[in-house]
Amino acid sequence: MDAFLPSCSDDGPTASPPRAAPPSSPSPALSASERDLYGFICSGPLADRIGHTKEKVADSIDWWLRCGVQVARLLRLDEFQLSEAEKARVYQFYIPVFLWCEDQVIEHRAKYSEGDDIPPLVIGVSAPQGSGKTTLVFALDHLFHVAGNPPHCLISIDDFYLTAKEQNELRDKYPGNALLELRGNAGSHDLQFSVETLKVTDETDRGRHQDEGSTVKVCFWGKRRSC
Repeated sequence: MDAFLPSCSDDGPTASPPRAAPPSSPSPALSASERDLYGFICSGPLADRIGHTKEKVADSIDWWLRCGVQVARLLRLDEFQLSEAEKARVYQFYIPVFLWCEDQVIEHRAKYSEGDDIPPLVIGVSAPQGSGKTTLVFALDHLFHVAGNPPHCLISIDDFYLTAKEQNELRDKYPGNALLELRGNAGSHDLQFSVETLKVTDETDRGRHQDEGSTVKVCFWGKRRSC
């Protein structure tokens, strides 16, 4: 699971951040390529579910295109020659999820008045190993930077693996259990440490630990290190 905290408060006003959206009025006519993309987006499984009607997609097609170019370049894809699978991945998955997350941030911040301590909004991504959670969150992080949205940070459950010493002790405690011989499966994470990190992040953002400093160090596990 990757925990995505996109709305840590900052020193600016607490009003809902403006979406770096396209012009408020749609273009008089969509080009042929834009019409094709419009139809492809609307045919996906997520656009309607996140509240993006056909009219809303048409009005914001320039923003979809900008996001698509950004994601394609981030993933080193040719934005002019996307395969059908790549096109679906970008325009029917990554961008709709980003727009949904952006709406959650706006709604979350709108609940508070100016001067209020706004707690972080935690958005969790849960899926099986190898399903693309890390790449999805990588794309979301990039799009939030492009859109100029509030400060955010990424936390992955893989950042809370047991140390090599702890993992070896766990393996020795349950000999013959192949699921506990290596990192990655349930039981190979320091869940208490992960919960404490989220709690401290929340409390610090609310100003409850100002005497200890205004920042929280978030651990990052390097796959090339055996520690």
